Amino acid sequence: MSERENDLITSSLNKSDEDLEESLRPSTLEQYIGQDKIKGKLKIFIEAAKMRDEQLDHVLLYGPPGLGKTTLASIIAKEMNVNIRITSGPAIERPGDLAAILTNLNENDVLFIDEIHRLNRSVEEILYPAMEDFALDIIIGKGPSARSVRLDLSQFTLIGATTRSGALSSPLRDRFGVICKLDYYNNKELTYIIERSAGILNIDISKSGAKELSKRSRGTPRISNRILKRVRDYAMVKGKGVIDEDIARAALDILEIDSSGLDYVDIKILKTIISFYNGGPVGLDTLAASIGEESITIEDVYEPYLMQKGFLSRTPRGRIVTEKTYQYLNIENNNQVSFNGS
Repeated sequence: MSERENDLITSSLNKSDEDLEESLRPSTLEQYIGQDKIKGKLKIFIEAAKMRDEQLDHVLLYGPPGLGKTTLASIIAKEMNVNIRITSGPAIERPGDLAAILTNLNENDVLFIDEIHRLNRSVEEILYPAMEDFALDIIIGKGPSARSVRLDLSQFTLIGATTRSGALSSPLRDRFGVICKLDYYNNKELTYIIERSAGILNIDISKSGAKELSKRSRGTPRISNRILKRVRDYAMVKGKGVIDEDIARAALDILEIDSSGLDYVDIKILKTIISFYNGGPVGLDTLAASIGEESITIEDVYEPYLMQKGFLSRTPRGRIVTEKTYQYLNIENNNQVSFNGS
């Protein structure tokens, strides 16, 4: 990851993050803030499944990290009054691992697979009949005497989460009946989330302080909650324990998060493209090597927000900064033809 040991803007979760998210996680769709279109669809599908006394259709949740995919999966299970089994694509190494999980599910239970795009292909093949027919095809024996045995499973709902929907194979993606794209949150929604989290954590924060944090949270609740903890520490040491607008700004300046939510890695990416590659285009791997980051980190964590804010554009030839970037960084664009992102 980045040069800072405790990077606020990252796709990974450490133990502290997991404990924090668990304590702040809403338990119902009513408590869940934002993603109103998705909540509306899910309410209908959940109610219909409960009226038919059937399992909910398989659900695919995709979008940038930290937007609440795991939280939504847990809420779906609670709304359906069933158990949830949580795992991840990289954790399921062999078909037998998946078979063990599936055979232990009860009727209508939810199986949540995070990072489902990272499933091993041989494991993915086992999922196809499980999702469609609620059955496992197991090969017994080897060589000419090998035979296939079909094992019936309890009906279940698979909820897959991914930050890279394009990395899913078409056969797997087509087996999901409900596909939901989670979008970045607006400042108003993030302000509500920050105020709610502050109340749970007994943090004294003003409305203006919450608004200031929301503006610098990159549209991501996970980042909002991380920033809230760090700013609380600053307020305790440098202030009177209350997070107001001035304390929030001072703390976020120390954390190197600017008014648009860009941290020093974002700025480094943009300035590197301008300084080393004349504004672009530059390939992802070349850019990653230039700034000392992993390609997947740039693509999954930094690039989506920079593109959403209009600072970066992706073309067939590589990444290009937009005219807005030059203006934002107060750098003169010496190119004869400026790129405006269109």
